Amino acid sequence: MSSRRGTSIEAPGVPGVDQTAAGTTQAVAAEIIAPDAGLSRLRARRLLPSLTALQFFDAAARHLSFTRAAAELSVTQSAISRQIRQLEDYIGQQLFHRSTNRLILTSTGAEYATAVRRVLDQAEAATLQLMAYDGKGALLTLALLPTFGSRWLVPRIGEFMASHPTLQLNIKTYIEPFAFETSDVDIAIHFGSDAWVGAVCHRLMGEVAVPVCAPSLLGGRKPLTDARNIANFPLLQHTTRPLAWLEWCSQVGAPAANALGGPRFDHFYMMIQAAIAGLGIALLPRFLVNDELASGRLVVAAQPELKTSSAYWLVYPEKKAQLPAVRQFRDWLLGIVSAEKTDD
Repeated sequence: MSSRRGTSIEAPGVPGVDQTAAGTTQAVAAEIIAPDAGLSRLRARRLLPSLTALQFFDAAARHLSFTRAAAELSVTQSAISRQIRQLEDYIGQQLFHRSTNRLILTSTGAEYATAVRRVLDQAEAATLQLMAYDGKGALLTLALLPTFGSRWLVPRIGEFMASHPTLQLNIKTYIEPFAFETSDVDIAIHFGSDAWVGAVCHRLMGEVAVPVCAPSLLGGRKPLTDARNIANFPLLQHTTRPLAWLEWCSQVGAPAANALGGPRFDHFYMMIQAAIAGLGIALLPRFLVNDELASGRLVVAAQPELKTSSAYWLVYPEKKAQLPAVRQFRDWLLGIVSAEKTDD
């Protein structure tokens, strides 16, 4: 997504280039003080700053520099400074701490910047959707776990895109849990359970994890005949599966002294690369490393495999269950899973 956003025409009664913030603040205050005359007008008009002010603030917050924000938006530094001052006056909060050589967001400013960026991103996505499909297509925003998305879904999703040419698919990745209510995500694939309040959940597949490593780590030997000897090697950890090795060691009766130790990674992809580089033994979902096992870049370090109690789920908000784009993607994905009988 481009980091530059176009400017807009100023709306009357909000901060802009051709009006003072003081006049705006006084006008709003007068309406609040005189409810019989002004309350109806406040209800009829959203109490919002101008899009220009929000765009200028977003750029300044990202760069922490009025000069660099001005360069991005092709305006003067004084124009940026003036819009920020008017925005601060309008909302009655200081957004930046200013010093001679530094610009720092206040705690209020940092929180507001996150919210403003989300609003601008959504507005930009909606605009691009209309421009790209002439208003005739739908938009579906899909959230995926990074390695699952790149290794399993993306190689298959071309079929869905080809059969739905007017549907714009936006794919984003996530690691930490999120709420549908505070995001623009329509549908997601997550690993865990079906305990997602307010969401419809469809089980896709289970997971079998296998200990793998580079052949060089075992000195060219075959997999360890005694699984308990795995405790003599560095164990690579995944941040969202902190107890995986502990569970595996418990299953085979291996010493658990270093089951929680070792380098930690928040992406399976990085963990796979670390294992290939010989940094240790990784406990990885088998379907994510089938190619590496087939090519010999990774080998099974020991048995047994670990069947996890969690699963991959397709989830979406109940209120979006009847959206055509959601139904189309759901039906296609469940059909793929059923055809491949992907359930470990």
